[in-house]
Amino acid sequence: MTLYIDPPTWPGHGRMWSHLVSDVSYDELHAFAAAIGAPPRAFDDDHYDIPSDRYDDAVRAGAVEVGSKELVRRLTAAGLRRPKGRSV
Repeated sequence: MTLYIDPPTWPGHGRMWSHLVSDVSYDELHAFAAAIGAPPRAFDDDHYDIPSDRYDDAVRAGAVEVGSKELVRRLTAAGLRRPKGRSV
């Protein structure tokens, strides 16, 4: 079970955001997100948007810190990437 999180460098709604992904399954991702208190509405196609003030919580819970390009590479390699406009 490995979850990955990129640095909070994505601006939106007056905050900075990270992306949290799994390289195994969406079930694993949803369970981890629930365990750290991320609301279901934070799920965006293939990742959770995590605000910068919750970044350390995700890392303490076991998410591995990676760069944004590495995060997308791992998500794509796992077959879990859902580019915008292709939601299931």
